[in-house]
Amino acid sequence: MTDTPSPADTASTDTPTFAQLGLQERILANVARAGYAAPSPIQALAIPPILAGKDVEALSRTGSGKTAAFALPLVQKLLADPRPAATAQEGVPGVVRTLILSPTRELASQTATAIRTCAHGCQLMIGLAIGGVPKDRQTRALRGGADILVATPGRLLDHLADGTIGLDQTTCLVLDEADRMLELGFIEDIQSIAERLPTRHQTLLFSATMPPAVATLARRLLHRPLHVAPPEATAPPPRIRQQVAFVAAARKNATLIALLRRDTPERVMVFTRTKQASDSVARALESAGLSAAALHGDHSQARRDRTLATFRRGTLRVLVATDVMARGIDIDDVTLVVNYDIPEQPETYIHRIGRTARAGRRGTALSLCAPEERQLLREIERQTSARITAIDPT
Repeated sequence: MTDTPSPADTASTDTPTFAQLGLQERILANVARAGYAAPSPIQALAIPPILAGKDVEALSRTGSGKTAAFALPLVQKLLADPRPAATAQEGVPGVVRTLILSPTRELASQTATAIRTCAHGCQLMIGLAIGGVPKDRQTRALRGGADILVATPGRLLDHLADGTIGLDQTTCLVLDEADRMLELGFIEDIQSIAERLPTRHQTLLFSATMPPAVATLARRLLHRPLHVAPPEATAPPPRIRQQVAFVAAARKNATLIALLRRDTPERVMVFTRTKQASDSVARALESAGLSAAALHGDHSQARRDRTLATFRRGTLRVLVATDVMARGIDIDDVTLVVNYDIPEQPETYIHRIGRTARAGRRGTALSLCAPEERQLLREIERQTSARITAIDPT
């Protein structure tokens, strides 16, 4: 189940069981099938009010189990209100019962996969509407509607404009990674989509951070929401060893190559601030004989899918990505995350390093800090209370 901690991370003597949260046997069977014994903090806090039909505003960091926190109760609610399967009719928009908006294609695809795990054997129609793939194929699949549709805002608006689907019977809207959607400029798209929903519907907003823009969006779209924030929501995951190497910007490539040759981590993610830097670093690593590839928004969806597939299989050792990709990759066995550029926002630092130490594992986050980036590093340490250890890069 995507973004869900292992039982070792969640079990404790005072942790409620999934059954105590109000989930029914059919859903509990899928939870057990996925191998999770106890809810994570965000699941324990969010599942009951979602089942009760309340609007929820949740602060939930990467790797906290938030996908299941909304997927499990939504599947149960859909099963409690069965409707006849829609029949595709020419000129009649397909009905979408629950809509989940994601900021990136990769995250949307992973969320749809996780929901299928939660809904195993439940005979629910799970749809996916993302860019970068042929729209005609999606149109044929969506003509009959969907119990749950996971979509990126742009492609969803395309299908709405074409009359492929309608939202007039949608009972729940989920904004997943809301802060990232606003960073990517989707605010007007989100508002346009929300205006097409019935007056009475449930809205769930999940965000790793709660900057003023997200808080403003929540006030516009949510009705008397319950605010949910586990204590650890804004702190770096505790199983990550955080390190920094102080090095001149011109020496970053050579330092990174030397470190990867010396320590030979199995699977590495390197984050850069720009697409150009991503390509440049990947080329430098490849020239040094290291298996590396870049991943960013200028690449076609087919290329991004191929790159991620080789990284997941382990045939690609180093993935060099921009922050747009930071929320869209769910791979459990990344052993090292490298901040090639120090991020300008502490929240971005947490998102990046959250790619390692997943599913109960441990990991390392290494930042390459040039002299002109030291103030950014100090701000990260101040706002996250992180203990970042300096290491000798030679």
